[in-house]
Amino acid sequence: MYISVVIPVYGCRSALPELHKRLTDTLVQISKDYEIILVNDNCPENSWEVIEELCKNDNHVVGIELSRNFGQMKAIQAGLDYSTGEWNVVMDCDLQDRPEEILTLYNKAMEGYDVVFARRAERKDGAVKKFLSNRFYSVYRAATGVDYDGAICNFSIAKRNVIESYCSLREEHRDYSMYMFWLGFKRAIVDVEHNERYEGKSGYSLRKRIKLATSILTSQSDAILRFFVGLGFVMSVVAFVVLICLVVNYFVSSVDPGWTSIIATTVLVGGLIVMVIGVVGIYVGNTFMQSKNRPLYIIRQVVSGEGDDADMKTEEIHN
Repeated sequence: MYISVVIPVYGCRSALPELHKRLTDTLVQISKDYEIILVNDNCPENSWEVIEELCKNDNHVVGIELSRNFGQMKAIQAGLDYSTGEWNVVMDCDLQDRPEEILTLYNKAMEGYDVVFARRAERKDGAVKKFLSNRFYSVYRAATGVDYDGAICNFSIAKRNVIESYCSLREEHRDYSMYMFWLGFKRAIVDVEHNERYEGKSGYSLRKRIKLATSILTSQSDAILRFFVGLGFVMSVVAFVVLICLVVNYFVSSVDPGWTSIIATTVLVGGLIVMVIGVVGIYVGNTFMQSKNRPLYIIRQVVSGEGDDADMKTEEIHN
C-alpha cells in the first residue's frame, strides 16, 4: 500500500459519506494504491453502519470496530497498527481537517521530510477552547522543554519507519502529535485551512480536557514534582525566618501572636501537604496502570471492502 489514511470515528455520522468522497477525489491524485481506515471508537451515533456500507461499495475502505470507547489517541493507534502504507495520514472525521490539504502535506513531504504536520492558520474553535488550549501548551512547553506549537494538530503525513517507531511506544497515556515530535525525525510544518465542524460539537468536554491535560503532563514530565520540591524548600526557609522573628518579637515586646496566625499557617501547610501527596499519587497511579500491561485497545471486528461483498473478520488483540 502506498498511502494509508487513518481516521478515528466518534460522532459526525453524517459527515462520513462526504469525507469518503473528498478523500477519494484527493487520494487518486497521489496514487491508486491507497486505503482509508475508519476506526469506530464506539460512536454513540452508530457510525459503524455507515462504515460497513462504505466498505461494501469501495474496496479501498477498511473499517475497524473497537469493543468499546478507548479514546481518540488509542483509536488512532489501532488504525496505525493495522495500516500498511508507505505514507500514513492521520486526520479527524468531522471535516475540520480538509481532505484536500493532504496534497499540501504530501507535496511538502516529497521535499525530503519524514513527517509533515498541519498547522491551523485560523483555528475554527470557540474562544474558551482556544484560551484553555493555549494555556495548556504554555505549561507543557515549560514542563517538558519541547518547543511545541499549540496550533499544530494531529493532521499529518509520515513515513512508514516513523509510524513504526511511534507504534513501538506502548504507553497508556499518549498523545499522537507530541509523541511524534519526541521521536525527533526530520519534520516540517505547513499552514492549512481549518474548517468548521460538519455537524454537532466536540466530544471533549471541559472535564475530559482537564483529565487529558493532567495525564499528558504527568506521563511525560516530572516537572510538577520538582516544582513542589522547590516550593517546599522555599516555604521551609520562609517558615524558619518567620519563626525567628516571632521568637525575637515575643522576648522584645512580650506580645503573643495569637491562635489565628497559628491556625492559618497550619491549614496552609496541611493543604499543601495533601496537594503534594495527591500529585505523587497521580504519578504512582500512572505507573500502576502501565505496569498492568493491558492492551491499549481491543478490536471487535474488521471489515475490509471486497466490492459488493464485505469480508468480515475478527482481529486478534493488539497489545
